[in-house]
Amino acid sequence: MTAPTLYWMRRDFRLADNPALAAINGRIIPVFIADEQVQSLGAAPKFRLGRAISSFQNRLKGKGGTLILRRGAALKVLQDLIAETGASRVVWNRLYDPDSIKRDARVKAVLKTQNVTAESFNAHLLFEPWEVQTGQGGPYRVYSPFWRSVRGRSVAAPAPTPRAEWAKNLPASEDISDWGFETAMRRGADVVGHHLLLGEVAAKARLGRFLDEKVDRYKADRDLLDQDACSNLSEPLAYGEIGPRQIWQAGWRAMEDGAAGGEHFLKELVWREFAYHLMYHTPHILTRNWREEWDGFDWHEAGEAATRWQRGQTGVDVIDAAMRELYVTGRMHNRARMLVASYLTKHLMVDWRVGQQWFADTLVDWDPAANAMGWQWVAGSGPDAAPFFRIFNPETQAEKFDAKAGYRNYWLRGEGAEEFTRAAPLSWPPRDDNMAPMVTLPEGRTRALAAYKALKS
Repeated sequence: MTAPTLYWMRRDFRLADNPALAAINGRIIPVFIADEQVQSLGAAPKFRLGRAISSFQNRLKGKGGTLILRRGAALKVLQDLIAETGASRVVWNRLYDPDSIKRDARVKAVLKTQNVTAESFNAHLLFEPWEVQTGQGGPYRVYSPFWRSVRGRSVAAPAPTPRAEWAKNLPASEDISDWGFETAMRRGADVVGHHLLLGEVAAKARLGRFLDEKVDRYKADRDLLDQDACSNLSEPLAYGEIGPRQIWQAGWRAMEDGAAGGEHFLKELVWREFAYHLMYHTPHILTRNWREEWDGFDWHEAGEAATRWQRGQTGVDVIDAAMRELYVTGRMHNRARMLVASYLTKHLMVDWRVGQQWFADTLVDWDPAANAMGWQWVAGSGPDAAPFFRIFNPETQAEKFDAKAGYRNYWLRGEGAEEFTRAAPLSWPPRDDNMAPMVTLPEGRTRALAAYKALKS
């Protein structure tokens, strides 16, 4: 009997379009390792990851397989499993943040010295970051030419669903319930859990519904806060419960069939791709101002202003509604994300990293590359950034994208749920409508522009 292959799972909780899994001939032992990087996740992403693991375990069980769970340093756990199972090969799908690259490179190098085959594959992106280059051979730093470069490229077809032979006589596995992945959420686990979309089957169904019912009006309506016009695929995409090539293929077919919003939908998928391109080539985007000249900007540290922003108590209706949506659902409408980020970094002058970290702790669809690029784009310190002097006015934005106040009324007061299809019963009392804004919008704008002028001079 040939030796089994260890399939090391990370953010690829699906059977279809799974290149690492499709590359295995013979017996497969899937394993998930809760190493230091996993343990360091924020409360909501770790909670959602635990649910992804449990969901995949159930799906795999229905196929006759078992997901082995272990805690510890990835290399040590893999070496232990190799010794316990006689595995001669380890495969995984690549991640692209600097810590994962460093860890995976070491794992691959050490295993090869021990005569164990170690192979990695691309399942997380449409294109490898090093495959897309400018005419001068460097990375792109602006989105529009990046999009033009990849739009006409062929995207690999989704990998076939493997005819897997799940190994028997498996090594011992830990129990996900012992890992405490929901502890940091406290009571919020039950609230946010109501809104999760779990598993590969549900993700495919959501994509199908979007293409059947929403894609025609996607470009026109996607910014409307009180409409359910978006695909809502960021959550399953973050955990690999659906793959980008599956989305691209389906979206491209819709565009060719004449869907009005088809191309714009694909452009949003490529925006995510651009974020990973930047994270790979300029990893400091995760922790420092991407534009070094912004190191001298007068950002404020976390304090009372940031705390009130986090709690949805700024006194600005659309900002507080968005932060309350985040607390209840673990997600936030994309237009609202831009508004709350602009308000924090410009009206309140708080360092974008405070907001970045808050989202990393509270978003169930948290993605390291998209989160970092989004915050730096709004703050003005990032690549292809919105100019700092473009300061969103929350009131005029609300009038434009929530004209009937359905979004604000629901999340602030629990009113009008029948018109707000993404909503569910509120789990906290209405906000005090007499709350005064921390800073008037003109005052905040004037202060921000003065700080920007000081930086430029």
